Amino acid sequence: MGTPLPRLCIGATLVMLAACSEQSTLQQGDDVGPRPTLKAPDKQLIPTVNIAPAKGWPSGGMPTPAPGLAVNAFGIALDHPRWLYVLPNGDVLVAETNAPKRPAKSGIKSYVMGKVMARAGTGVPSANRISLLRDADGDGVAELKSVFVKDLNSPFGMALVGDSLYVANTDGVLRFPYKEGATEITVKGEQVAPLPGGDLNHHWTKNIIASKDGSKLYATTGSNSNVAENGIENEVNRAAILEIDIASGKSRVFASGLRNPNGLAWNAESGALWTVVNERDLIGSDLVPDYLTSVKDGGFYGWPYSYFGQHVDERAKPARPDLVAKAIVPDYALGAHVAALGLAFYEGALLPDQYRHGAIVGNHGSWNRRPHSGYNVVFVPFKEGMPSGKPIEMLTGFVNKDGEAYGRPVGVAVDKKGAVLVADDVGNVIWRIVPDAR
Repeated sequence: MGTPLPRLCIGATLVMLAACSEQSTLQQGDDVGPRPTLKAPDKQLIPTVNIAPAKGWPSGGMPTPAPGLAVNAFGIALDHPRWLYVLPNGDVLVAETNAPKRPAKSGIKSYVMGKVMARAGTGVPSANRISLLRDADGDGVAELKSVFVKDLNSPFGMALVGDSLYVANTDGVLRFPYKEGATEITVKGEQVAPLPGGDLNHHWTKNIIASKDGSKLYATTGSNSNVAENGIENEVNRAAILEIDIASGKSRVFASGLRNPNGLAWNAESGALWTVVNERDLIGSDLVPDYLTSVKDGGFYGWPYSYFGQHVDERAKPARPDLVAKAIVPDYALGAHVAALGLAFYEGALLPDQYRHGAIVGNHGSWNRRPHSGYNVVFVPFKEGMPSGKPIEMLTGFVNKDGEAYGRPVGVAVDKKGAVLVADDVGNVIWRIVPDAR
């Protein structure tokens, strides 16, 4: 027999109230950079809950750009836009998507988390499509929006190799024929390689990027848990970046121990692959910083046994000191619970010179930290292929004075003219960042 709803609600309320006392004690910025401050863990059975409830933008509202920059709406009236891909002709593909349906779970924790995610704006059904936006007249606003590919399964990453468009569903990579200028693809996709999915599928987003020679795809596969509490047997090919051979469809683990990698980008100066990673929860507002890092072939980055190198997470059982000893320290902490998702290196010529060669990161924003973190787009300066300074906020103003979220940044991309595009899955907008012409 299930728990009576009144008791469940009372229990959930008590749990959430109990989580209200915990908060950050670090100075702003201490959890950012190559050597962040890492406090002792504050173990929590239930996470701190401090969501910015999804509200959407008021009429005429928009985020605030950094000095010297301006922003406008490139595409509007989308359905939970999460990811972006710019085609060679300048058309912009948008994955309108959300988590797949999962079997219902019982218990107070599941009840609370369901309510939290609904307030965050992530509880909407997935549109399961990719739309195409076209700005034919070059005024910075897309006048054409068409359904490009439909009937997908929680699609996310996209990559064009020659005349083939690859799409990462939550459970596999599909290939579609592409013709430049097309506004829709009507043929069914051909599966290239499976990706770990299933009923649990804790981190459902799967991103892809093609190798420079077009022979390989690299796919992100987030963990099926926080710290392998669902069993390490449910983490096969997860918390990893997989390398997929396009010709054969065979895959191997390229790098592991990455709890939830999302954005992928090649650094033009070093040629290295970089990613942004969402780290673990339930050990306090200040742990663990999400991070930006280069990815080494065969590298192990700690999850679930340690974080930020050899900082042991005692919750992961059984312990693996052999793996902890191998754990690579990430290159750059972005801050605790910022939910770093989007990543693009800026090699355009449109924005001021200070943005050249660095990393643009879309921070979706915290739901389990006090005070809020993320809810912005930041720029990390790079020099000779490595981070070289503190982040610069490029786009802010996603949370209002009452703590409500007008929007939440996700994917970022650089368009053909050098403007920066940002997918906002609460505002249902694609924002476009350009130099301020005033």
